[in-house]
Amino acid sequence: MADRVTVIGWDGSPLTDAARGALGAATLVAGAPHHLALPEIPAAAERVRLGSVPLVARRVAAHRGTAVVLADGDPGFFGVVRALRAPEFGLEVEVVPGVSSVAAAFARAGMPWDDAHVVVAHPRTLRRAVNVCRAHTKVAVLTAPGAGPAELGLLLDEVHRTFVVCEELGTENERVSVLTSDKAPDHTWRDPNVVIVIGGPAAAVEGGGWIAGRDPAAGPRGWTQPDEAYGGLLGEGENELLRAAQLARLGPRTGDLVWDIGCGSGAFAVEAARAGAAVLAVDQDPESCARTDAAARQFGVQLQIVRGEAPHILENLPEPDVVRVGGGGAAVVSAVADRRPQRIVAHAATRDAAELIGRDLTEHGYRVECALLQAVGLDTRSWTENERSVVFLLSGELPPRETTR
Repeated sequence: MADRVTVIGWDGSPLTDAARGALGAATLVAGAPHHLALPEIPAAAERVRLGSVPLVARRVAAHRGTAVVLADGDPGFFGVVRALRAPEFGLEVEVVPGVSSVAAAFARAGMPWDDAHVVVAHPRTLRRAVNVCRAHTKVAVLTAPGAGPAELGLLLDEVHRTFVVCEELGTENERVSVLTSDKAPDHTWRDPNVVIVIGGPAAAVEGGGWIAGRDPAAGPRGWTQPDEAYGGLLGEGENELLRAAQLARLGPRTGDLVWDIGCGSGAFAVEAARAGAAVLAVDQDPESCARTDAAARQFGVQLQIVRGEAPHILENLPEPDVVRVGGGGAAVVSAVADRRPQRIVAHAATRDAAELIGRDLTEHGYRVECALLQAVGLDTRSWTENERSVVFLLSGELPPRETTR
């Protein structure tokens, strides 16, 4: 094992005394080509191009001498430090940090970033990174080949955002471009790059925030809100207790894309968005679409509203993670199940309708549960009944072998 391993973050500025000292004593140096060209590297040191981090970690672990690994930005922020410290390599490292590429990108844009989400996009996580861009007003995306600005723009589709693309930060080839997301696929982008994605209504924070990213405590307390919060005009299957049960079964979270089919007043769509998920709200009724848009503005969340009739309108929508079917019955549930979301919830007013939906989900390979929910509202002044609802709640979940998204 190497006698000493130092990880140096390089942000294009002159090396610190600590970084120079570590490089001067190195017998092995790993880094990208522009790192390996630094004049401070001893001529006799072995030079290893940093491509596969596990391969380099094994080289470092087997080296007898003093090793240095150079990386762009802050190597402890979505960087090589985590990989080098993995138990299989047994490496203890010293870190000389640099300015992270995310901090540098926001500095170039002249913007604060304590209210931004930061995500990593590579081919395996690209879809989830895009969903975060759908759901939030300010996101920094650390990209990778095959998951760059062009791919982000293509997958965002009709969700319009502004991109600030920062290419090769800290080098003589640095370039910063500002453009709309729909124009990003028209360009060829250089790696590495960071994309700042901006769009949608930004909530004002008086005196600065207290937590980085989106404040999870923003807005009123409660997973669901009273029916009166949506004007008291909720449709069938939108009452507060049913919404709470549906949210509990689906568990929407950051990085998910939720379909809310038959969104009605927008109550469920808003509450799924408040959980951090990206939401596509679908309804054929223009008044329902307008009310959903108004509810989203009221609660300060971002929704993409699609007007059209299910199941036909669903064909060209991006792949969902979880789905609430608020209308359309078994035919819509069947079309949704064909898309293989991890979880589906639906409701039915009668046992026959519930059995039909349940059989269809089972035939699609879902594990099905059904509960009869009965809620009785009481007037606490006289403790008399003032409202009663009875509904069958159905939920379908794919077996673990299919939930790999």
